[in-house]
This record gives sequence, C-alpha cells and structure tokens, in this order.
Amino acid sequence: MARFTPPAADAMRATLLAAARDEFAAHGLAGARVERLVAEAGSNKAQVFHYFGGKDGLFDALLTSELTAVHDAAPLDTADLAAWAGRLHDVLVERPWVERLATWHRIERPDVPVEALAEQYANAVAEVERAQRAGVLPRRFRPAVLYGLVVQLARVWPTLPPEAAASVAAVVPQRRRQVVVDAVGALLGG
Repeated sequence: MARFTPPAADAMRATLLAAARDEFAAHGLAGARVERLVAEAGSNKAQVFHYFGGKDGLFDALLTSELTAVHDAAPLDTADLAAWAGRLHDVLVERPWVERLATWHRIERPDVPVEALAEQYANAVAEVERAQRAGVLPRRFRPAVLYGLVVQLARVWPTLPPEAAASVAAVVPQRRRQVVVDAVGALLGG
C-alpha cells in the first residue's frame, strides 16, 4: 500500500494561490467560494486556514503576490517614467486579473490596507521624491500625486467603463500603449 506524502508547503501554498486567482478575480472576496477554489487546487478548507488564516488572508496574500509580481516585472524607472508607464501597461495587459483583483479590493475592503502593498507604494513614492530632488523629474506635482497619476495612466484602458470602452474599441493595442507613454510624457512636460 502506497503511503500518502503531503505536498511541500510552498507548493501547496502556490497551488492554493493559483486556484484563488481565478476565483477571486471572477467573484470578488464576498462572492468567492472556498469550496470551489480548494476543489480546483485539490486541497481542503483546512489548508486555506493553515496557510492563510482564512479566506480574507488568502485574498490579501493573493493580492500582495500579484501586485508584487507586477512591480517585479516592471520595476519603477524614474529616469524614464514614460517608458516605465509603457512597461507597466504591458504587464497589466498580460495579466488582466490583476486589475480585477485590485478593483474587488477597493470595493469590498476600502479601509483595509495590505501592509506589504502599502510599503511598496511608500517606497515608490520615496523613489519619485528622490528623482524630483535630483532634478530628474519635475516638481510640478507632489511625489505621491505624480506617482499616482502615472500609474493611473498606465492602467487607463482596462479601467474604462463599457460605455467609454466601446467608443475607443478601434484603438489597436500598440497605439494604446503609445497613448500611455505619450500621456505620461506630456504630464512630465516633455
């Protein structure tokens, strides 16, 4: 009789996060069902509680993981903020679930900051501030405002409401990216 060997902790944690990604992106935190995601992961509810402390902890861990992956794939480049916005746009286009997860978080947990993400944001704002002090970036906007505007421009296309999306549907993907880069360039005064 073969013995059961449990999967390694990191592998099980990653499997649960992968299953949670689609579940949370489609249904949000409130609508997601742990039963569905553990069935997809070949796991059980006890594992969710063991690794994440429950559904909320799993959602926070997933959001942190996904947004950290975005930051890793497109590290902030204050020397060329417009080009960075284009790279950030590309990463977000490749990972459409990230915007959905972030939207669900803003809707369902607006007063619950995720500590790791707050730290990433603060670090990015500090980097923008250093670039402003060094004269690399204009000081027309406060660092947090400038960073926020650039991020919003990079994610403008997937956040358009359906009514607006229809009117710009003919804009091809390469042009959408260029619009982001150009808009950030204009914001910076270039």
